[in-house]
Amino acid sequence: MFQKILSIWLCFSFSTVAFSQDTFQIKGIVLNTDTLHPVEGAHVVGKNLFSVTTSTGDFTINNVREGVYTFSIYHIGYSPKKFTVNVGTEMESVTVYLNESATNLEEIEVNGKSKKREAMESPIVTHIVSKAFLNKNRENSLMQTLSKIPGVSTINIGSGQSKPVIRGLGFNRVAVVQNGVKHEAQQWGNDHGLEIDQYGIENIQIVKGPASLIYGSDAIAGVVDIQPNKMPMQHSLKGEINVLGESNNDLFGISAGVITRKDKWFYGGRVTYRDYGDYKVPTDKINYENYIFDLHDNNLRNTAGKEANASASIGYVSDFMKSETTFSNVNAKNGFFANAHGLEVRASNIDYDSSSRDIDLPYHKVNHFKITNNTTLYGEKHTFHIDLGYQNNLREERSEPSAHGYMPAPSDSNERLFSKNSYALNVRDAFKPNDKHDVVMGVNIEYQDNNIGGWGFLIPEYNRFVVGAFAFDQFEIHPDLHFLAGIRYDYGFIDTKAYFDWFPSTINNSDGSTSHVYLQRSKNKSSNFGNISASTGLSYIKKNTTYKMNIGKSFRMPLSNELASDGVNYHMYRYEKGNLDLDPEESYQLDVDIDHTTKLFSVGISPFVNFFENYIYLNPTSNYYETLQIYEYTQTKVFRFGGELRVGAKVFNNLQLDASAEYVYSRQTSGAKEGFTLPFSPPLSGLFSANYQFKDFFFLNKPQLIADFKIANSQDEIVPPEEKTDGYQLLNMSFLAEMDFFRNNQSIEMRIKLNNVFNTKYYDHTSYYRLIDVPEPGRNISISLTIPFNK
Repeated sequence: MFQKILSIWLCFSFSTVAFSQDTFQIKGIVLNTDTLHPVEGAHVVGKNLFSVTTSTGDFTINNVREGVYTFSIYHIGYSPKKFTVNVGTEMESVTVYLNESATNLEEIEVNGKSKKREAMESPIVTHIVSKAFLNKNRENSLMQTLSKIPGVSTINIGSGQSKPVIRGLGFNRVAVVQNGVKHEAQQWGNDHGLEIDQYGIENIQIVKGPASLIYGSDAIAGVVDIQPNKMPMQHSLKGEINVLGESNNDLFGISAGVITRKDKWFYGGRVTYRDYGDYKVPTDKINYENYIFDLHDNNLRNTAGKEANASASIGYVSDFMKSETTFSNVNAKNGFFANAHGLEVRASNIDYDSSSRDIDLPYHKVNHFKITNNTTLYGEKHTFHIDLGYQNNLREERSEPSAHGYMPAPSDSNERLFSKNSYALNVRDAFKPNDKHDVVMGVNIEYQDNNIGGWGFLIPEYNRFVVGAFAFDQFEIHPDLHFLAGIRYDYGFIDTKAYFDWFPSTINNSDGSTSHVYLQRSKNKSSNFGNISASTGLSYIKKNTTYKMNIGKSFRMPLSNELASDGVNYHMYRYEKGNLDLDPEESYQLDVDIDHTTKLFSVGISPFVNFFENYIYLNPTSNYYETLQIYEYTQTKVFRFGGELRVGAKVFNNLQLDASAEYVYSRQTSGAKEGFTLPFSPPLSGLFSANYQFKDFFFLNKPQLIADFKIANSQDEIVPPEEKTDGYQLLNMSFLAEMDFFRNNQSIEMRIKLNNVFNTKYYDHTSYYRLIDVPEPGRNISISLTIPFNK
């Protein structure tokens, strides 16, 4: 593992040294003509050459061959300037003086707001996730990386798959948006991960609370909005190579991405490959359904996997428009923990312990192909945003063929196949009727075509169509006081298709005779839904303190599994039955956010109160189907409240301390489980972080040591047949540094992480494998390198 990383490292080092032997380095400084002060952030652009000035006005351009070169310098507030350099052995440092240009103050007022200021002015409770945060906290999946944010957690499925949970709500109650289009996979299943390559992502906005107003039905609990990357500068080329190795599951991963721009056309691409074995847990026995399963070398057998991803983009920009088309494909094959697929594994002839890297039955294969186009048209008073998307999510679940009840042993291992085609169109018009109002009006349209296959039925084939129209206005009462109000209406239908068993079942008739019948699991049925969403809120900024309050109503259309499932879910060892009479979920929520931030100290609190009129959940009944307990989808009223608390302080110049806590209280106020909480409700938890930055030493720049200590309370509030989860304490450590090995201004970023330092055995209450007595992964050491390059 580490030999592979070292080999790649040395290869890049030697190639750079060899290339630099016949090239030169241009150095210079850019100054203000009037004040002689350095000009920071000026862009120095030549043919296939590019640099940006530092805070001291200096710039460096590496790997330049001998010859005469002409460069242009651009900076907002200064007139562009050209200069020529004769590159050779006697070349001297360059000094360039820029003249200030006339500036239109109104344009500065309109366009000068940072994303941070815009977020402060919006009454919606959001959290901006930067590329620096993603690089510093990267874990095995995107959602595990984001789980360090207060109020965000995951439902984990093994070492590399997870799905988002915001304030205790997950599955299709959280919308995941990428490049303006909702990510459509098989979100309804406990064991279905999120098929998104986390490398190359630069900016994510997390919305806590109802967001159906803008994002549609599935955003009733919140949104993970993966926003498009920044457009590259003119005549630039840059990229990076990410290398990762982990000890717990012997993972090796590599990802390489590049973006470039000429004048108006720009391009990008990325490839990622990951290969890992069975991961280790801090126990040697698993107790499932009162059977004890021994684990060889603490390996959770058959949890190995492979992942290969690729993406490419092409875009065009002018004074009147910007358009970018992105193609992406995520392909993964992951094993399921063998004992998680019912108890038939006891009779299996597969030697699961022969290798920790093979992927035996049961396993799943998934391929997610996506095309998106984001176009923005700039008018004199209106800005039009158009998002187009097509997705195909193909998922195969394979297991050993075995007889169940009246079903004979199938002829192959293709237990289930799900194929979903999704088509999306979003159109928005943003305009300012005057200086005080920012108005956005839009329409969202989505159509899904879903097909199934395999011998194990769970949900039927179906078609789904949703159309929604919305409008909202953010009104500036005062530069520091903003009011937002909006309304939306959605209409949708879902057509489920008929399905009959491929084998006959024996039915006892009332006259004492028996019949052999091909049972009908689903029927042709069309269900229509319509509902209104609305939101209103205030944001007030007083010096270093921001106050927000938002009241919103959202809704969610029932899914096909909630309406029409009728089969055995062997991953959960139960029989699941849908209900065609379900109504859409309706949620009402009050959010408050208070944030006080200075250079040395920050504190914030984000409480919420939430009420569901008709929450949909899977309720265990007293009935059984062939020894399996029947779970039926039903609806209930639910009351919830909770929130997050966060504190940060810079104790010394080099020491940053942070602490956060999160809590969710849920209670069903009607129905069969009145008085109980909701499944997968996260317990009270806190996270304490200390970040100390050392002085540079040897070849390490900006070295940082980070300690994260998490405390989770026990979870005694459960829904039978859930079991209580003990509390735990967990320590993770990280060491980060930059290394200047190459002869240019790009530094290699190194990260060494030690998760679960004390190899603690603990159970995460929102983990899928917790239900079958599988603890979280044991101690893990990971080493990653990010090697940037530009031209």
